[in-house]
Amino acid sequence: MPTPVESHDPEGIDYGWIMQVTFVVTILVGAPLVAVLSTGTTLPTWGARVEFAIRVGAVVWVLVALSAYVYARRRV
Repeated sequence: MPTPVESHDPEGIDYGWIMQVTFVVTILVGAPLVAVLSTGTTLPTWGARVEFAIRVGAVVWVLVALSAYVYARRRV
């Protein structure tokens, strides 16, 4: 019988935790960062605004994901 998720203790790196932390921290850090950086950039159309947010958000996401992975790897 499978072990319930609530009591599961994974061996090694918990990738679910990394995904959750990456999601939350990317939103908490990325949204204000995009807002601040967009004040100094000319974004005349909605398409330009979306493209800018995606580009900045992607960089933030990669940096947060790698940081969470390194943290989890050292913690194990």
